[in-house]
Amino acid sequence: MGEDAQHLRSGASPPPAGETLPPILPDPSDAEAVSASPTSQTPMMRQYQEWKRRYPDYLLLFRLGDFYEAFHEDARVAARTLDITLTSRQKGEGAIPMAGVPHHALDVYLARLVRAGLKVAICDQVESAPAKGRQLIRREVVRLVTPGTVTEAGLLDGRLNNFLAALWRAPDHVGIALVDVTTADFWIGESTDADGLVEALLLRRPAEVLLPPGVSADDPLAARLRSAGAAVTLRDAPSFGLREAEDRLRAHFRVAAVEGLGLPRQGGALRAAGAVLAYLQETQQSPLAHLTRIQTLALEDHLTLDEGAARNLELVESLQDRRSAGTLLWAMDRTRTSMGGRLLRQWLLRPLVRPREIGERLDAVAALAEAPALLAELREALDGIGDLMRLASRVALGVATPRDLAALRATLGPLPALRERADRCGNPMIRQCAEAVEDLAGLAKTLEAALVDEPPLGVHEGGLIRESWNPALAEVRREVREARAWIAGLEGRERERTGISSLRVRYNRVFGYGIEIPKSQARAVVPDDYVRRQTLVGAERYVTAELREQEARVLGAEGRMNRLEYELFDELRRSVAGEADRLVRTARAVATLDVLAALAHVAHERAYVRPVVDDGGVLEIQEGRHPVLELRTDGARFVPNDLRLAAGEVECLVITGPNMAGKSTYMRQVALIVLLAQIGSFVPARSARVGVVDRVFTRIGAHDNLARGHSTFLVEMTETAAILRHATSRSLVLLDEIGRGTSTFDGLSIAWAVAEHLHERRAGAKVLFATHYHELTRLAAELPRVQNVHVAVREWKDDIVFLHRVAPGGTDRSYGIQVARLAGLPAEVVTRARALLREFELGAPVPTAPGDAGQLALFGGPGATRPEEAGATGPASPPPPPRHPVLDALAALDPERLTPLEALATLDELRRRLMSGP
Repeated sequence: MGEDAQHLRSGASPPPAGETLPPILPDPSDAEAVSASPTSQTPMMRQYQEWKRRYPDYLLLFRLGDFYEAFHEDARVAARTLDITLTSRQKGEGAIPMAGVPHHALDVYLARLVRAGLKVAICDQVESAPAKGRQLIRREVVRLVTPGTVTEAGLLDGRLNNFLAALWRAPDHVGIALVDVTTADFWIGESTDADGLVEALLLRRPAEVLLPPGVSADDPLAARLRSAGAAVTLRDAPSFGLREAEDRLRAHFRVAAVEGLGLPRQGGALRAAGAVLAYLQETQQSPLAHLTRIQTLALEDHLTLDEGAARNLELVESLQDRRSAGTLLWAMDRTRTSMGGRLLRQWLLRPLVRPREIGERLDAVAALAEAPALLAELREALDGIGDLMRLASRVALGVATPRDLAALRATLGPLPALRERADRCGNPMIRQCAEAVEDLAGLAKTLEAALVDEPPLGVHEGGLIRESWNPALAEVRREVREARAWIAGLEGRERERTGISSLRVRYNRVFGYGIEIPKSQARAVVPDDYVRRQTLVGAERYVTAELREQEARVLGAEGRMNRLEYELFDELRRSVAGEADRLVRTARAVATLDVLAALAHVAHERAYVRPVVDDGGVLEIQEGRHPVLELRTDGARFVPNDLRLAAGEVECLVITGPNMAGKSTYMRQVALIVLLAQIGSFVPARSARVGVVDRVFTRIGAHDNLARGHSTFLVEMTETAAILRHATSRSLVLLDEIGRGTSTFDGLSIAWAVAEHLHERRAGAKVLFATHYHELTRLAAELPRVQNVHVAVREWKDDIVFLHRVAPGGTDRSYGIQVARLAGLPAEVVTRARALLREFELGAPVPTAPGDAGQLALFGGPGATRPEEAGATGPASPPPPPRHPVLDALAALDPERLTPLEALATLDELRRRLMSGP
């Protein structure tokens, strides 16, 4: 028992499922508090203090018996974050705050700590009992877990990357690095377009971002990263040193110069890459052998999406709850493996821009879609494949458990069938993937021969390795079986010898084996060779010399067996780690096959068509459908729509129509079809031609950013300004209700000017401009490359029916009152609104409230109190403009007395008078 018998327990309860906690960062100054503790502390606390000094900015979980304990400020942080009891070790003036969690539930609590943005050091007992001559159990930090370096499968989402990022900022450029240590994805990039590169970083949702010294906690960049959900870690200057970074990269990748990696000598990107590599080497304490390649993240190599576009188009997260349900990823993800799911997500966020590469993917999808039987066989083979990438990474890092190796063994089984079926496809890209699936039959055979069918989770309790794998293991297991068999038969022999029928042979972890006799029968004569070992409440326990001998034999043999099994397992794990490079290559090929097969399956199942993707300036879609909404129509037919935009012809559509008619749906539908085409997918349409788009911009929806003091209108204008700055002649721009957040004339003026700017300064850009400002339909008459379209509705007995069909021409009605009625506005409000609308449309002065001619009018006119009448100074308001005579003629008409022919003739006459002027 020793030190652990004295330690006080804190109450720890399991965390509520799914709860997300705000970041609570530990105070690094706690190291000073610990070092200042009295020298009279126990040896165990001095041991704790030494480890805390080594890891001052980590929350240290210190193993004591069956619990992991935190002390001092770490205990307060753990108690707040995990909602567990804060108690203390010792009492009075020297009391030390303490909080702990059960060792068997560590991963549950660890997940909450990591989600809260904390870095955790696990200090474990590395021996079961103190060595001879010592009273203190030896402990070491065996794991460092941070948000960006998690490797445990239970702490990760299988279909999401877990990126660690580093960012270096210089006055004229920004450099970034992204690494997922669990999937071997390693990217670096550098650009003078700082905003664009930071957006590319945020789009990948890094779990943790390393920043160089000099970035304060309230720096806008750090604040933006935190608001995106990333934990921010400040590193020292050497971590970002250029020379240190080059040395680190050369040593890791075993090249003479960084140019040998195929990378340009970019200072910012190399600094960031060196920083993430140093951090991973520090936290993983392993050589990271599975990180075998590094790729360049260049903005011009892929279609650029910012965080706003990905959010508004709901590519991978829904606007409501940030989950995947209802997103484009949700609609398209029919992958069978976690690796494929992660890769599809990457493709959606990084569409291609080179028609040749897009064409290669489209060829592969077409080859599979046109061979449904082969496609079904291929997807069947994918079903049995686990997360080979993350399993390979855990093996390479030396942290794979016996169950990880068992999962790897199961995953290797279907690979030959997958390779054979892919090789039968005549498409070059599919066959290239088949060739990249390595022949790992030898490794699978080794794992099958060495590892038991269902190994335990731990590595020190035995039961891992087949007896047939090692003769020494077979011998020691035989010895254990014989000793256990002797002990198992002892109870029967002793009952017969003593005549005590209630005699039992028991085992206790502290006292070992014993012969237990109830006290009611203890008065009976016991054999002389019985030696009392333990007195219990209702029984006495004895031991014999022969039992001691057999106990020492079985326990000694079990200890040797467990040690031998661990050595054999570790040897097996290291031999598998030697295959990490081949495993990673195979995993990448399997992921690509999975995504291509999923896209082919969707194309075949939903009658998608192959788009034509080229470098031309035409975007033409016939009978296009929304890929997400058509899955959520509950059996109703989705109404398809057409679109044609061409450089030099029609480049901007002004879209009018009532709310709820589908303007935003139409715009999003176009953008999603373009994105699908440029990832190499078939698209939901009768036909589609896509001239490659370099960027997609969106300004859709209204939202505040109150935390940053930004109103809805300011957010709208900020996003619009970014679009006007960065849009090019090959961009796709979606603008929805620009200017609605301010007064009518201000908003109309801004919307008009924005449309003009895009038309004149960004000629060639494809623009979809949805608006309720019907005045903007005049743009089509004044600007040569603007066209009006509207979302059609049908009126029926003062109600409207949404047709969801986009038709040529503009509209001069919003049908707002009908939509308000559908939304449940009280009937009296709707009736009053209709009456007011009729008067406004006839040009009458703004009316007073009904039944009170002297009441203040809504906006002025007869009955209104003007500022000058209330004593205000300043010039009087100008008189209202004279009414057009056509309005008087229209007001004098009685529709019920007109025949249809008379109504048409009168309407034509009024129109001619209106066109000829007052």
